[in-house]
Amino acid sequence: MRPSAVRLLNILVPVKRTVDYAVKIRVNPDQKGVDLNVKHSMNPFDEIAVEEAVRLREKLKDEVKSIKVVTIGPPKAAETLRTALAMGADSAIHIEVPDSAPAPEPLGVAKALRAVIQREKEGVDLVIMGKQAIDDDAGQTGQMLAGLMDWAQATFASKLVVDPKKKEADVTREIDGGLEELKCRLPLVVTTDLRLNEPRYASLPNIMKAKKKPIQKLTPSELGVDLTPILETVKVAEPPKRVGGGKVENVDQLIAKLKEAGITPVKS
Repeated sequence: MRPSAVRLLNILVPVKRTVDYAVKIRVNPDQKGVDLNVKHSMNPFDEIAVEEAVRLREKLKDEVKSIKVVTIGPPKAAETLRTALAMGADSAIHIEVPDSAPAPEPLGVAKALRAVIQREKEGVDLVIMGKQAIDDDAGQTGQMLAGLMDWAQATFASKLVVDPKKKEADVTREIDGGLEELKCRLPLVVTTDLRLNEPRYASLPNIMKAKKKPIQKLTPSELGVDLTPILETVKVAEPPKRVGGGKVENVDQLIAKLKEAGITPVKS
């Protein structure tokens, strides 16, 4: 009896175009959001996810069949996909929305990703994505996607070891008390933490090659999803400016200053 063929891994990496991490954020005059007419780049946590997928291929060789990246965004989001392709991904999916469209919420994104997975003829075995985006800091999409798909999930991963033959993954994740080790069955959703790896810079030859890699364009309606936000942003405001501190000569002056500020001792 011949042994059954080992299932080759198909990896999906969702990425997001966000305001560049080095840009100083400014609130819009209407106080409904932030100024988006600034430099954008790939969400840093998503860069880590792309890097980890590429490293898995380098480690597992031919056992990784494909690395596909997907994003939801305006036409300019294609630049983010090209960056991921230059890092080593094979192909991409662009769920295109108008420039004027509001940013989708985590649940809408998770439903769109579920629709993408369901359309993949060869299936998806592993989703690697950033634990959060630096614009909304929601940190919910990975968990919601795992719930919608009824898949295993491992969040805040700082180490990932995949065994395609056993269809298992060992994930070390960061928790408040230290590190937690999980053994998960594939298919699996993994969200990446900062210490998982350090993303590479795309070389010029790979940037040129990325221009020839395929990007499939889809719309939310083709996926049967509605990305209209459910929540309404009432107001966005900058934090109050910090007031300079002062020095005191002794404890008595310190106590006097605290009383002036309305801070009183609490009796035990």
